[in-house]
Amino acid sequence: MASLLPETLFEAGGQGPAPSKDYYQLQITRSQVIFRWWRISLRNDYRTNRPGVTKECYEDFLDDVNLHVQIALIFGSKILQYVTNLCKGKYDFLERLSDTLLLCIISYLDLEDIARLSQTSHRFEKLCTSDKLWEQIVALMCDTVTQDMKALAKDIGWRQLFFTNKLQLQRQIRKRRQQNDDKKEVPLET
Repeated sequence: MASLLPETLFEAGGQGPAPSKDYYQLQITRSQVIFRWWRISLRNDYRTNRPGVTKECYEDFLDDVNLHVQIALIFGSKILQYVTNLCKGKYDFLERLSDTLLLCIISYLDLEDIARLSQTSHRFEKLCTSDKLWEQIVALMCDTVTQDMKALAKDIGWRQLFFTNKLQLQRQIRKRRQQNDDKKEVPLET
């Protein structure tokens, strides 16, 4: 399964903590951890410094406490934990799936499970509340999706359409039709 992974597993870049203006990059490949830094300073003595780089295999990285401290200071403890998990072979394959594929999978979940999944991460929250997902769910649950329903969903959203009861839905469609008919009947003044 690991052979399906891309060459670069993770990459992050950012500025060091204040007052530093230095820039750092962290890249995790299939075989090594690469840590790069660029000194940013107005002082003449730092202008001749070239960017630095540290490349370590996974085993060496797991033993390098100094690099762990630097990564935690610059990128945070969650990134450090994620990188150490990658180095230990703990890959998050679900996170690597495309949004389209995840939406297809999520559309087959029960509503309770979708609600729980939306609370696990920002990405899943966006996916679980997206109009694309709820359009798929409505298509799976309803026998027919009329043009009136599609037009209404365009106005109120597919999720809202799904949770609207049948009577209210019929009222909204009827009201929408009547508004469209009224617009057509208004004579143009010349």
